[in-house]
Amino acid sequence: MTSAQTSPSTSSFAFLKGHGTENDFVIVPDPEGALELSADSVARLCDRRAGIGGDGLLRVVRSAAHPEARSMADEAEWFMDYRNADGSIAEMCGNGIRVFARYLEHAGHVTAGDVAIATRSGVKQVHLAKTGDVTVSMGRARLPEGGATVTVDGRSWPARNVNMGNPHAVAFVEDLDHAGDLLSVPPFAPASVYPDGVNIEFVVDRGPRHVAMRVHERGAAETRSCGTGACAVAVATARRDGADPAESGAPVTYTVDVLGGTLVITEHPDGEIEMTGPAVIVAEGRIEPGLLTGSTGDATGDQTAVA
Repeated sequence: MTSAQTSPSTSSFAFLKGHGTENDFVIVPDPEGALELSADSVARLCDRRAGIGGDGLLRVVRSAAHPEARSMADEAEWFMDYRNADGSIAEMCGNGIRVFARYLEHAGHVTAGDVAIATRSGVKQVHLAKTGDVTVSMGRARLPEGGATVTVDGRSWPARNVNMGNPHAVAFVEDLDHAGDLLSVPPFAPASVYPDGVNIEFVVDRGPRHVAMRVHERGAAETRSCGTGACAVAVATARRDGADPAESGAPVTYTVDVLGGTLVITEHPDGEIEMTGPAVIVAEGRIEPGLLTGSTGDATGDQTAVA
């Protein structure tokens, strides 16, 4: 910890809670990068019984104040320091960046319209619509060579390897119940395809260019939604259906149902993928320092709901 940083174990600090299609996040405003949040601290904050509860944590830092984002500061004022619920660092989160943008608007840092946000997978362009939906330019999908086989309860399926700045394995199944409880990582092979772990999506068809999915997120178990996963699913489904905008010159749009709602994914001829969906701030308050050390019993911060 540098002299400019503050240990969250000795003083209270602000938080908010938000979700995008029920993929929920603890939001920690830290504009000047003054807080040092360990992996254990993040895991305690995301604990649904002893903490605030969330699928992950969004630390809001000015790009110029974070060593991983300083090179992007000229393009994007704000950096999304995203952590999984277990405290591990992640490259990108599609639902998270929509909630991050909604927080920036809520806090008065930006207004409706376009905003650039720095992430570990580069600068992302976000549009805050006055209707409430948020559209994110998610970048281009990479389709690495070599897939995997995913197995649950004796059933196995081939999984398409799609990278959206983070790794995904997309398996098409007959019934979403075949994914099992998704409390633990579904076995996949060969392990060498995903040396750093993987997000695994199970997908069924709902209609023309309309699918539904369940997902086991790396570091978080099953979540109600996964934005990068929905993009990976849309791309994998398009290729399965013989659609490739780079070849046809026409964009392709898929509706993707997740447990927490619906996302609309469009892949453009230049490869750029846009995701549109809701983002909501639901509560804010202060986190008591004892929460991070486990010394406050059932303390979970002073949460004040906001309409």
